[in-house]
Amino acid sequence: MLGVSHRTVQLWVESGTLEAWKTAGGHRRIALASIERHVERRRQAMFERTAPARYRMLLVEDDAATLALYEEAMSGWDLPLDVVRAGNGFEALIRIGETRPHLLVGDLSMPGVDGLRMIRTLRASAAYGAMAIVVTSGLDPATIRAMGLPDDIPVLSKPVAPEALRAAIEDVLHTEAALER
Repeated sequence: MLGVSHRTVQLWVESGTLEAWKTAGGHRRIALASIERHVERRRQAMFERTAPARYRMLLVEDDAATLALYEEAMSGWDLPLDVVRAGNGFEALIRIGETRPHLLVGDLSMPGVDGLRMIRTLRASAAYGAMAIVVTSGLDPATIRAMGLPDDIPVLSKPVAPEALRAAIEDVLHTEAALER
């Protein structure tokens, strides 16, 4: 029922984590209600630990005006987001290593390491292969898919309406929260 070793149960009894008593023969007896409370406390602790209060999002955009537009729109949203910015794919890869974001929203056409190369690098990584990604691009969606963008990555055509960006981010956050539970 607890999924732990006999010795762990003994230690929990001795520390008072589980309520128990000893029989005259020295055997421990643990109340079922104590076990149920302990299981519920562990379940609640797991839920609280895995579902972050806030999500980290990396916003990758090389155009300063577009970046300012996104930031202005996001400032009015009541979403649990901490936004980190990067101006190109190379800088984004560095920020990913520093901040371990839950979500990446990025452009495909950037100087240096472009968005597609950045995504391929992430998907090839054991640590970041499952990171949630949303792409923004001025390229035609069919062209983007022909370039090899994975099918599970949503593409928002530029100029991106703030409502569409918010909907895509909320969709990812809901999916992330469900996976973490």
